[in-house]
Amino acid sequence: MHMADALLSPAVAATMYVASGTTVGLSVKKLTQDENTQKLPTMAVASALVFAGQMINYTIPGTGSSGHMCGGMLLSALLGPQAGFLSMAVVLTIQCLFFADGGLMALGANIWNMAFYGCFVGYYLIWRPIMRSRLFENLGAEAARRARIIAASIIGCIVTLQMGAFSVALETTLSGITELPFSAFCGLMLPIHLAIGLVEGLITAAVLTYVYAVRPELLRDVEVSEEVRKGSSKSLRTVIITLAVAVVVVGGIFSHFASSNPDGLEWALFGNEEAGYSANMGLDEENFGVSSAVSETAAGIQEKTSFLPDYAFAGSDNPMGTTVSGIVGSAMVAGAALLICYAGHFFRKKNA
Repeated sequence: MHMADALLSPAVAATMYVASGTTVGLSVKKLTQDENTQKLPTMAVASALVFAGQMINYTIPGTGSSGHMCGGMLLSALLGPQAGFLSMAVVLTIQCLFFADGGLMALGANIWNMAFYGCFVGYYLIWRPIMRSRLFENLGAEAARRARIIAASIIGCIVTLQMGAFSVALETTLSGITELPFSAFCGLMLPIHLAIGLVEGLITAAVLTYVYAVRPELLRDVEVSEEVRKGSSKSLRTVIITLAVAVVVVGGIFSHFASSNPDGLEWALFGNEEAGYSANMGLDEENFGVSSAVSETAAGIQEKTSFLPDYAFAGSDNPMGTTVSGIVGSAMVAGAALLICYAGHFFRKKNA
């Protein structure tokens, strides 16, 4: 769902920068009060896992389209909405600057569309209410907790991805970019992202149920009995190392098997001839959008900073470019998350 600069007018892009920047500032202020030291390594490895996971586009059967996880629900369940949002902002900024994934002018919109809904709406309106509910109590205490985690993951990913897809359609329409009517655009974006959200929900549920099984206190708002806490099968260090290994495997190996089909946004705008679908209504994909001094400046900056554009070696088809991108990018995200935490004095015990 990464938007390119061509999809936004400077005015809409600036508005979304203000919205996302304000949310980053409020999140930073909140995190200075957080003393949970377990979140420091968790934020680093979870952010890296989301970066690696976003490299893998999965095919949506029968559509000729593909999608990838956003990660907001996963991060907010582990870290809370503020730290989750900040982690997503780090992931998207590094993708934009160093891998040319998403436009620099569109970065504010991408952070809002892919992070705000998953982290804040997903946490406050879906994750926390479900975790505090008495749903599935007839299954027994432990089974009910796992069922709530799975339900919140799937429902949260579906709902928040729908909201993000709707925002993309609204921002593009307000920018006056596409000739595709707003209702028609939504009619394409929402169903395809419903399927994408379902897959992300299943992935998120799998990761969070694993964390619950080995270190349940890492999950937000999940009631954990003292007996279960003492019976946790893994130490925090072991869980962090396990997730770090998963980052290397996903980013360095599984990323080679990503679908080459257009993602949901590209599919909605331009269609897919192999699937017998054409939606561009006469639009020229090569010359799509409008050019402005702001977008040209942003593109020039991005061209200079992106040393692994499109997750590959520049001007080369060497498959090792994907492996290097996955591992280096994940390490950059983890390092940036740690640096921000230390600089902001997050997740430290405060002096009385």
